Amino acid sequence: MTCVAAQLSRIAVRVSILLLFVTALFAQPAAPKNPPTVIFMTDFGVLDDSVALCKGVMYGITPNLRIVDLTHQVTPFSITDGARFLFGATPYFQAGAVFVVVIDPGVGSTRKPVVVKTKRSQFFVLPDNGLMTMVEDRDGIEGIREITNQDWMIGSKISSTFHGRDIFSPVGARLARGDDWTQVGPELKQLVRLDLKPPKLDDKGLSGEVIALDGPYGNLITNIDAEDFLKLGYQRGEKLKVTIGGREIEMPYVRTFSDVPVKQPLLFIDSRGRASFAVNQGSFAATYNVEPPQPIYIERKRK
Repeated sequence: MTCVAAQLSRIAVRVSILLLFVTALFAQPAAPKNPPTVIFMTDFGVLDDSVALCKGVMYGITPNLRIVDLTHQVTPFSITDGARFLFGATPYFQAGAVFVVVIDPGVGSTRKPVVVKTKRSQFFVLPDNGLMTMVEDRDGIEGIREITNQDWMIGSKISSTFHGRDIFSPVGARLARGDDWTQVGPELKQLVRLDLKPPKLDDKGLSGEVIALDGPYGNLITNIDAEDFLKLGYQRGEKLKVTIGGREIEMPYVRTFSDVPVKQPLLFIDSRGRASFAVNQGSFAATYNVEPPQPIYIERKRK
């Protein structure tokens, strides 16, 4: 009997230890949830109160909201620039993120305010004016709804010129907190698209376009991706001739700016995988008087 009692005692000790372990395990605090997130982009600039008013609306609806300012310095009225920034940014944000975008030269007109859900489960609250073109082509669209439900808007009278405050901001905040996006309004079948001309590659060379400048640096952003450029046969360090806006310029294809002397031009592959043109510690746009859009032509490497 003494042996049986000892065994029972050891079992009881083991059970007690196991219970303590399980209790401690379940007592651990749950991992914190990511806060609801809105990525906010406009062409408002920051000289007045427009951006702050929109944020105030969003925080009033969803106080624990996290707002990421993508940029408020989009070239005024440039839907193409807005589409380009969206295309570059969306892969770096999680599923469920809400993008509120106000580049809206047609505000107050017949253009529709919409919510778009992509196949990556990201939401976009914006005017239906072509802003989604590049993201749509890459990520696909799961659904589109026109914003018509006034319960999702603010104010007794909706302004004819500030839908960023009155429509897009409150809808974005509601989506971020988890409201049912199907309640914003009726389904739409398709979106307005930009007429983007793809580069053309043939036996002689590659034709493309300067589509924008890289902020204050004056680098040329093009619609030519690295894969197409490399089909021309150039290796790093080799010189090539590029015709930009009718002007022929010779430069090397290199890895980075400092691979050429100061104030000399270069062609490189930028951080988003496109052929780009720069002047080391200078502005390519200013040096060669280039203003987008401009045609580009690069000959194939001669054998």
